[in-house]
Amino acid sequence: MDNRIDKNRQYYKFCLYGFLKNLRFFDAFLVLFFLEKGMDFLMIGVLYSIREITLAITEIPSGVVADALGRRRTLVTSFVLYILSFILFYLANHFLWFAAAMFVFAIGDAFRTGVHKAMIFDYLKRNNREKQKVDYYGHTRSWSQAGTALSSLIAGFIVFYTGSFRLIFPATVIPYIVDMFLVWSYPKYLDGKNIPFSASLIVKEFKEVINAFFLSFRKLTFIRVLTSSSLYTGYYRAVKDYIQPLLKQYALALPVLAFLTNDQKVAVTVGSIYFVIYLLTAIASHNAGRFTALFPDYFKTMNLTIVVGLFAGIMTGIVFSMDVYVAAIVGFVVILIIENLRKPVGVALVANLSKQKAWATTLSANSQAKSLITAMLAPLIGWLADKINPGSGIAIATLLLLLLFPVYLLKAKKKTT
Repeated sequence: MDNRIDKNRQYYKFCLYGFLKNLRFFDAFLVLFFLEKGMDFLMIGVLYSIREITLAITEIPSGVVADALGRRRTLVTSFVLYILSFILFYLANHFLWFAAAMFVFAIGDAFRTGVHKAMIFDYLKRNNREKQKVDYYGHTRSWSQAGTALSSLIAGFIVFYTGSFRLIFPATVIPYIVDMFLVWSYPKYLDGKNIPFSASLIVKEFKEVINAFFLSFRKLTFIRVLTSSSLYTGYYRAVKDYIQPLLKQYALALPVLAFLTNDQKVAVTVGSIYFVIYLLTAIASHNAGRFTALFPDYFKTMNLTIVVGLFAGIMTGIVFSMDVYVAAIVGFVVILIIENLRKPVGVALVANLSKQKAWATTLSANSQAKSLITAMLAPLIGWLADKINPGSGIAIATLLLLLLFPVYLLKAKKKTT
């Protein structure tokens, strides 16, 4: 079979979806925004936990809805919820309102995660290109990372010229409206099986999807792959935004920016460094397939990357606590690159080991497991950050995960494709 990526109109639609979806101008400044609002790291960790626990509760039902009722409609609903959350973030001035915004954002995430991946894999199956899962998803994810890179620059300009973090939330509404219409333009066959809106048929469809879901979970290998894939992603989500206060300290210490105000220093430094970081992660995602080809099987790729990523996390925490800014920034870059090298592999493995009918459901289960891990880690790291310092919090939490490596070690003698 021809292994070249077929870069047709649908390929570019998939890529553009990820690019627009990641134009979240608040991403590079979210922790700084919360700190500016008077929160400590524990409160920020609690907000992250609210987001992740809500995700964990609603993830599986949203996957079932997508598989049973149509994926395009599910994604459009997701964008509507996202936009509502951005409005709440813009208006909020109290912790409870921020918690409500996080709650709505998480439900939007729940309606999205796993669904678009299922559409991509369904498309590849229809075109007899299933073996391209890692390469194809890696390509589309690289566009997502490019979107994050560009959004960081744009957000930096917004903060630089307005002196406000709040305006980055309403600005994010624009690309999300465009993405909503893009998703609706996808071919109708990517909705999955079309069924009439009848209560009896919907109940029957739910039962069939749930049955396929549990058949996938009867495999021990699937459970171990799910754990390995979700653990690092959950860890990554819990620690990645701690680079923001680090970059703020670094920006304020730079003598070359002495002619700027403190807010302008932060805007320029955070925006530009995030831009470079996410260009690197885009390159990593784009080359995930080539990287995986260096190893005899996917399991070895997953094992090696998680060990390297967690070890980098420990070292990053140590140098962060010592105020060695450049080394800590490099450490965060390694953590992010590892996530983008291993995620396409983990997603492909989860899809390979699950039933096609329940792809959206099982891929959402992968995100659900990730959410539970983030929900546990975020408050722990936040509490340690307040009690000791952010670097020590990251180092201690990462060490605990690394010590558990034998529990999620993947063992295989042949490639699972």
